[in-house]
Amino acid sequence: MSIKSGTTSLFDRFRKLARELRSANGANVTVTFALATIPMVGFVGAAVDYSHANSVKAAMQAAVDGTALMLSKQASTMNASDIPTKADAYFKALFTRPEATGILVNATYTTSGGNKIVVTASADVKANFMGLMGVSQMKVGVESMAKWGNTRLRVALALDTTGSMQSDGKIDQLKIATKALLDQLKAAAAKDGDVYVSIIPFSKDVNVGKANYQASWLDWDEWDEDNGDDVSTIKCTKKGKKTKCSTSSNWVPDNHNTWNGCVTDRGGKNAPGAGDHDTKATAPTATNANTLFAPEQYDNCSPPIKALSYDWIGMKTLVDSFYPSGTTNQGIGLVHAWMSLVGGGPYPTPPAEEANFKYQKIIILMSDGLNTENRWYDTGGWNNNGADKIDDRQKLTCANVKAAGITLYTIHVNTDNDPLSTLLQECASTKDKFWMLTKASELVGTFKQIGTNLSNLRLAE
Repeated sequence: MSIKSGTTSLFDRFRKLARELRSANGANVTVTFALATIPMVGFVGAAVDYSHANSVKAAMQAAVDGTALMLSKQASTMNASDIPTKADAYFKALFTRPEATGILVNATYTTSGGNKIVVTASADVKANFMGLMGVSQMKVGVESMAKWGNTRLRVALALDTTGSMQSDGKIDQLKIATKALLDQLKAAAAKDGDVYVSIIPFSKDVNVGKANYQASWLDWDEWDEDNGDDVSTIKCTKKGKKTKCSTSSNWVPDNHNTWNGCVTDRGGKNAPGAGDHDTKATAPTATNANTLFAPEQYDNCSPPIKALSYDWIGMKTLVDSFYPSGTTNQGIGLVHAWMSLVGGGPYPTPPAEEANFKYQKIIILMSDGLNTENRWYDTGGWNNNGADKIDDRQKLTCANVKAAGITLYTIHVNTDNDPLSTLLQECASTKDKFWMLTKASELVGTFKQIGTNLSNLRLAE
């Protein structure tokens, strides 16, 4: 065989083998598919395992949310070391997924800038398919935060204790309703100082406390004229009033320590003008008599005020002492409630507002009737200077209160089918903050509704 023919023959055989190899490719497809199946199974398995882990995580999130909520109701009264233990117990009671192992739960409670609970939880979940890729388990973790109490409340209660409150059980229902409201406000406070409350009982006057008879914010001129004796031989035509005496040179005013504690509206003598201090929360100044409080020996003096505090027991004791007496002057109750929120005269300056908190000032004004009398005039006429009527003075006060950013709730307890108090209706900050009640028993539900609103405001983030 020649080299040429041998070479040709060998070449032909190579070509034949190449064609056969090219056409015989079944084994290659099988190997290629087998190799490709491994990552495909891994990807599908990863999706299944991830979906399962995500389901576990969702259950953990629900449990940790519930744990944070429950702890938020108790954290302020618990020891810091007990909070993580309680969190672990709450979480494991709520989380029932046995495939999660190595569960770790932690909780922290802080009070800076409000009250905050942060609860975290983590666990391992077995990977059923991803083991083919070297992953035997997946770690999942969740966190929940409950933040509340970033708003602090300062609430003033201006409460009608006039003579008409004796009828239809109004004074008794007022006591029940007010004490229940105090319980709600106390419960809304995570710690002392989160909620302050003042109580201003009123009739024609407001009782600022007879122990204050030496205070510099009192102007005794009118009281000294009305309370004393003429020791001369020429007696007064009307005992107990200096201007009714034939001569006043021997008039001796009563000792100021006999004062019963009541003050009437502020303003110029015998006139409500002179700066409209009867409608404002102007701090009393010794150099401006119009800003001072005028003592009056009012026979129907209301129970004494209680300035802003969180003395819940003392407040309830005051409420229990309520008695019905006197005529109605809503305006003086309202302006004193306002002053109790800002300070001045018988009302100490409230604690300074901290930068990390929001503050809401609230007044709740409750009355069972229409205005009848104040310092200068009654519903039967005008004062000597032709000043505005009682309601007109109160309208100014209401406008001033709202302009000062104070939220005003008003309640008219109308058990005698009197005309609707459009004054109280208009005084309210918004329409939904006015109530007209036709039964004394409705006071309890109304105060509860207001208390719920204030508690939600206090506890909201």
